[in-house]
Amino acid sequence: MQTATAIKAAAIKKEAAYLGVPWEDAYGYAQAIKVGNTIRVSGQLSHDSEGKLIAPAALNDEGRPADFSTMEQQMRTTYANAAKLLAQFGASLDNVVEETLFVLDVDAAFAVAAKVRGEAYNTARPQCASNLIGVTRLAFPEQIIEITFTAVLPET
Repeated sequence: MQTATAIKAAAIKKEAAYLGVPWEDAYGYAQAIKVGNTIRVSGQLSHDSEGKLIAPAALNDEGRPADFSTMEQQMRTTYANAAKLLAQFGASLDNVVEETLFVLDVDAAFAVAAKVRGEAYNTARPQCASNLIGVTRLAFPEQIIEITFTAVLPET
């Protein structure tokens, strides 16, 4: 039996955004969801419009990244993909209030994060909360970074 809370939650109006990449159907999810004036962006990565990875990391014999020299390019493309999703809701990276970066190498990410984030947000000190978390694996073997975002639109 549904509770009143569950019934109310089911009635929430949600708007979804997609990029048209293969894993949206394969995994079954939306790239971003807008509820009210809040936008939640699923983990973004470095890919083109067809879903081909951009700047994939070279792999070693065990199928793991051999180095992290493509971190900067992967990070830059990931922010660009997030900006495309936010634009579908009339938002931009200026609306981001929190981001979480999941990376395979924390040192490689720290080495380029200030530069890339400064370019993405157009300021040396972006006005959003930020988390950088080291992980052991991401969705694709050649992927070394994934970023989630929460953005808020002005109240109307």
